[in-house]
Amino acid sequence: MFSSGLEAAAAVVHTLVSAGHRAYLVGGCVRDLLMGHAPTDYDVATDARPDAVMALFGRAFGVGAHFGVVLVPLQVDGREIVTEVATFRSDGAYSDGRRPDEVAYADDPKQDVLRRDFTINGMLLDVDRYLASGDAAAAVLDYVGGREDLRAGVVRAIGQPMRRFTEDKLRMLRAVRFAARFGFHIERETFAAIRVLAREIGQVSRERMRDELTRMLTEGNAATAFEMLAATGLLEQVLPEVAAMRGVAQPPEFHPEGDVWVHTLLLLKQLPAGCSATLAWGALLHDVGKPPTYSVSDRIRFNGHAEVGTRMAAAICRRLRFSNEDTEQILALVGNHMRFGDIGKMKESTLKRFFRLPKFVEHLELHRLDVTSSHNRLELYDFAKERYGSAPEEEVRPRLLVTGADLIAAGYRPGPGFRAMLDAAEDAQLEGTIATKDEGLALVREMFGVPAKAE
Repeated sequence: MFSSGLEAAAAVVHTLVSAGHRAYLVGGCVRDLLMGHAPTDYDVATDARPDAVMALFGRAFGVGAHFGVVLVPLQVDGREIVTEVATFRSDGAYSDGRRPDEVAYADDPKQDVLRRDFTINGMLLDVDRYLASGDAAAAVLDYVGGREDLRAGVVRAIGQPMRRFTEDKLRMLRAVRFAARFGFHIERETFAAIRVLAREIGQVSRERMRDELTRMLTEGNAATAFEMLAATGLLEQVLPEVAAMRGVAQPPEFHPEGDVWVHTLLLLKQLPAGCSATLAWGALLHDVGKPPTYSVSDRIRFNGHAEVGTRMAAAICRRLRFSNEDTEQILALVGNHMRFGDIGKMKESTLKRFFRLPKFVEHLELHRLDVTSSHNRLELYDFAKERYGSAPEEEVRPRLLVTGADLIAAGYRPGPGFRAMLDAAEDAQLEGTIATKDEGLALVREMFGVPAKAE
């Protein structure tokens, strides 16, 4: 059974072909169909110019008129599916290392393919032949040797690698991502070009860089991706704080697996495809504070590395322009990952406040990844998981017995000490030592004194 995305793309192709144009599926969707994977989206390439595409589809709208890109929304099974349609083209110079300064529309699909990034992404598919036979291989138009490289597991730049990467520096990160995602290797000349140009990756916008790194972390095989980043010289350029982990020794009694880099790779190796971006970045950065806090006394120590790491992670998140929401969660994961070491000794109030951390399940999972990538002692994880799973919400976040209004009614004036009074009453409530408002107010009077009479 064909997907709604393919159905929408096929309808777009049929409309274009019926109007006398050439049109094919192109790019990643063709690669995925050949690999037996379900594409997440479908792109169409055609000889029709953008104005002709928009005339054929009443609701179409151009998003890159200069580059011949039109989005075509169609209703399929009650859902709106948007297909990207791009006119065959050849590109001029790329003076900004991202986009061509000018493009020339083309009538030949081969000319269009030759300006694309990698051979495995440079194939076209005759959609009618594919739908009739169900055999993607029999419907492919391959001008660049993409099928052969796909069979061999090779990521190879189309044409001259230096030229492809000079045109768009992000392609260097994409080469690593595709190779890691599919378990492929990067072809020798393509790899060599990345090594030469790695220092120019800074020309890529921070948002595009962030998104590509996030895909590496969440598509599966994250450890392989970061090993490739290190081997190509890209890691030192995009995340020097992570590159600094290499060779930083750890105390063998706690980390028999090796240095901070090896430990981090073991965490990344456990990240499943589809994991949350914040958990993945938390796993990558949880020990980023270790290199600058490394010291040796009675043993190797990293005093305050969680706090230092939190500040470093904040700088990374700012640099890569993460959203405030994602930044907050990543910093929380880095800043709190060492607290599990004390979880068995925490007071009930402290433990319940710990459980209140947003997305606590990510904190729990990061701890599991951390432990299973080092000494593999899971006692604290099991304790935390059991207590968190069995704690009713009304115990973790109970309705407060003593509020600010209650303190004011009792004669206390709002001020610097107000927060301490409320926290003391709430802690006692969480510990179970008070059960009523009157008991809470009595505790406040005992700890902070009787309020001065109002003037």
